[in-house]
Amino acid sequence: MVSLATYGRRLATAYLAVESIGRGTMRPARLLLWLDNPAEFASLPVELQRLERRGLEVKLSDRNYGPHKKYFPYVMSRRTENRTGVDGPLVTADDDILYPKTWLRGLSDAHKQFPDLVQCYRARAVNVGDSGLSPYASWELCRTAEPSFLTFAIGVSGVIYPSGFLDLLQNAGSAFEQVCPRADDLWLHVNALRNGFRVRQLTQNPVHFPILPGTQQDGLQQQNLRHDGNDQQIQKTYTESDIEMLRSFKSATAVSKPR
Repeated sequence: MVSLATYGRRLATAYLAVESIGRGTMRPARLLLWLDNPAEFASLPVELQRLERRGLEVKLSDRNYGPHKKYFPYVMSRRTENRTGVDGPLVTADDDILYPKTWLRGLSDAHKQFPDLVQCYRARAVNVGDSGLSPYASWELCRTAEPSFLTFAIGVSGVIYPSGFLDLLQNAGSAFEQVCPRADDLWLHVNALRNGFRVRQLTQNPVHFPILPGTQQDGLQQQNLRHDGNDQQIQKTYTESDIEMLRSFKSATAVSKPR
């Protein structure tokens, strides 16, 4: 199962990301594309209509969940369809990326090897100290394939979430709207932390797949990273208890490293 979302001007080019996923050496059992604008949903570009005939499922979200739209409507639909704990893992993707042919196979193979981990192609290392969480800009790119609660998955290159984790997201509901409405990666990480799901980057070095030209004008990067939007949402999302857990994991990791 692969799920992604699109909006605004990206609707015209989202088919390219979908095509790249569909041309992979492994195809998803289902491929969902979420929209939140009824008018856009009723008048899809011809390219998406063609992909619908080939199996793409274009879905209308009940409202605008921002970046959370690529996973949250599906997570909640599992409850209404009484499919909790039945479906397999969920892979999330972005609508502005061209994914290589081996993309889904890589995530699937990693999940088979480590089925209880959240796994991704690109991550950062959470920077936590005595005074709390450091600014997001100081969270360095991950340089290890070892699973850790301090590894922060970045959704851009794709993430695979175990089915059991999706059940927990159902229970957490839409509380993200109050703390990190424009930062889905934060909500997914803090819920992994609170529920004992470690995160693993597939390789020692992070991977960023090619970006579709002309798709970044409306992206979240400028607001979240360049204008400190991530830091404001981090402060609201992570509780003192969360931060203390991260400190303890950092201390344990430091002790276990060979000197």
